[in-house]
Amino acid sequence: MRDQRVVRCTYYLESEIEPARAAAILAGEQSSGTFVAVPGESAELHERHGAQVVDVQHLGRRSPSLPSRTQPEKVHAARVVVEWPMENIGTDLATLHTTIAGNLFELQELFACRVLDLQLPAEFVAAHPGPAFGIPGTRRLIGDVAGAMIGTIVKPNVGLSEEQFRSVVRELARASIDLIKDDELMTDPSYLPLERRVAVATEEIRAAEQITGHPTMYAFNITGDLAGLGRRHDLVVEAGGRCVMLNVPVMGLPALAWLREFAEVPIHGHRAGLAGSMRSPALGMSYRVWQQLARLAGADHIHASGLGSKFYETDDEVAANVASLLAPLGDTLGPVPTLSSGQNVTTAAPTYAAVRSTDLLMLAGGGVAAHPDGPAAGVRSLREAWAAAIDGVPLQRAAELAADTGDPALLHAVQKFGDRIPQEED
Repeated sequence: MRDQRVVRCTYYLESEIEPARAAAILAGEQSSGTFVAVPGESAELHERHGAQVVDVQHLGRRSPSLPSRTQPEKVHAARVVVEWPMENIGTDLATLHTTIAGNLFELQELFACRVLDLQLPAEFVAAHPGPAFGIPGTRRLIGDVAGAMIGTIVKPNVGLSEEQFRSVVRELARASIDLIKDDELMTDPSYLPLERRVAVATEEIRAAEQITGHPTMYAFNITGDLAGLGRRHDLVVEAGGRCVMLNVPVMGLPALAWLREFAEVPIHGHRAGLAGSMRSPALGMSYRVWQQLARLAGADHIHASGLGSKFYETDDEVAANVASLLAPLGDTLGPVPTLSSGQNVTTAAPTYAAVRSTDLLMLAGGGVAAHPDGPAAGVRSLREAWAAAIDGVPLQRAAELAADTGDPALLHAVQKFGDRIPQEED
């Protein structure tokens, strides 16, 4: 009898042949099927291990989205659901990834193939620890700060000398910011090696805490050769660092899962490279699917882009990304949805309106560093913008009220970035 513990995937497909046949080819390719009969095939084997197509919704005909050996004028578009017996996959993330998003993208019968949704058996989810710190652990390490967490990125992202880097970190840490992070491009360059960056940043953060009383977390980018991952993690922890960062799509889910096994601090999961397999609506996988894999592998913070950002996702798509991160996944801790790209005081209100949560980390580069009164005012202005958003106070009004009480930080930020304020707040 077939095992009822199944992995269920929803796909968008385009095919010249009938969608049900195309889905069957996909299911066979990714389980027990072959393009020509081979010894050992049996009805029993297919019944036990073959993937099954359980739903096909025809969406009409359209021009093909992707090239293939033939290029018809029109193809069938469909949404299909395929199930795999868990026995095929076990609880291994790499095997799961290969099964649901492997050779199927190369099938010549398919002129589009995208993983839209993923439903995992409770047994699979329970086999993975998920984030070790997540939202509650991160908040604890930065002093249980209330509201949205505020962070920034060291800029310029590459090329700073050690003394220039020290100056940037000193100013940011003394601004009572919650998190500072390396850029995804900053790993272990000869002009500013990770070891020196860790030593300088932890020294400046400790000194700043004596002044501000506020603990700041630094996410050190330990992306690099797999053999040195443990050594780089230990370097951070031994120096008193509170966070490590990994470029997850570049390093891969197994690398993240391995890091999670021994990590003593939160793992800041950057998504650099993800759009290569996510941006096309006809190929790859949706953010909703990918984030489940990254969460199970152990990322404590996961980048979700940002509302009003410079990147391609619409605000509705970003809000859906955040919602997927905040949704329960078995008994695992919730990761910190991390907003980035173009974030400043004008994006707090629309973000809160869209996601109705402050369990977020807003990374504001220019929104902090480019504040006319300096980074400390930039951080204050962002906290005030979030407070106004939660209270339902229009941003311009909140800025004027704060200025009237003697703190013009928010007003000056509005004047700097105010061309992005919605008209109804004028």
